[in-house]
Amino acid sequence: MRTPKPGPGYNGPTRGAEDAALERIGVSLAAQFGPAPPGELWFGDDAAVIRIADPRLVVATDIAVAGVHADLALLTEEDLGWRAVAATVSDIAAMGARPTHLLSSLCVAPDTDLDGLCAGVAAAAGVWGCIVVGGDLSRSAVAMASITVLGTLEDNPAEALTRSGSRAGERIFVTGPLGSSAAGLRYLRAGELAEGPSAAAIEAHRRPRARVEEGLAARRAGASALMDISDGLLLDLDRMGRSSGVGIVIESVPVDPEATVEEALSGGEDFELLIVTAHPEALLTAFKSAGLRPPVPLGLCTNDPLERLLDGARFEGRGYQHEIG
Repeated sequence: MRTPKPGPGYNGPTRGAEDAALERIGVSLAAQFGPAPPGELWFGDDAAVIRIADPRLVVATDIAVAGVHADLALLTEEDLGWRAVAATVSDIAAMGARPTHLLSSLCVAPDTDLDGLCAGVAAAAGVWGCIVVGGDLSRSAVAMASITVLGTLEDNPAEALTRSGSRAGERIFVTGPLGSSAAGLRYLRAGELAEGPSAAAIEAHRRPRARVEEGLAARRAGASALMDISDGLLLDLDRMGRSSGVGIVIESVPVDPEATVEEALSGGEDFELLIVTAHPEALLTAFKSAGLRPPVPLGLCTNDPLERLLDGARFEGRGYQHEIG
């Protein structure tokens, strides 16, 4: 993120609104993340310079647009910034990697709370240990946050996990109950307050959590495939099955107490991880050793690539997809 500052002896015009905003953002980020270490350069120039210990980077990018990914009549700009980071970090987690650095490009409308948007990005980045090293700022018709996250593969095995590694006969697990984010959106639309029974679901929608430690534990346990649930369980399972060339049989679905079964199946934005493994006991042991809640058995992969069964009936890959084209 470029934060221009006048050089010595500068007597030119007063800073414009963009430069002033960028400098304010830079000061805030410096207060949170501190100075760059020797040899690195973070926000404040045309590009960032960072040192990466692992020679192979894992890179993901995502975008959150007001009115598409977040209803600002129900949520705040701070929520929008948080959700943009969470979605991108979740993609890093879905490779079994740890996020390390983040670039944030923000577009603001005339009525956008820029400080709130930045605060949401910075708060989420701090939760997952990402240093905000740069980005950009522009005006737009609607508020949006475009996030790029860099990550590394911390230890052996050195290979990233993908959605295409599943094999017939392997078991499918999920890292937690599903449907809470969709339930939270339902509560918000009904005018519920963030208190009482609805509080946890509303928080799950406003501030979703990426499962970074779970992804690392799955990779250490020798999992075959990994994928995050961003667009709905059935849609993402179908994508994993097609990518791996395997069938999917769902034996049971963990439903969040506040959610309906349909919200768990197709609601999306849970950001739990789908884990496929030939070694269930090793997976459970790895999660226990890491102090994580145990993954929940979901089903298995089969050798018929067209098979998609839920409760003995065929399911279609339904969930959220953008209308493009």
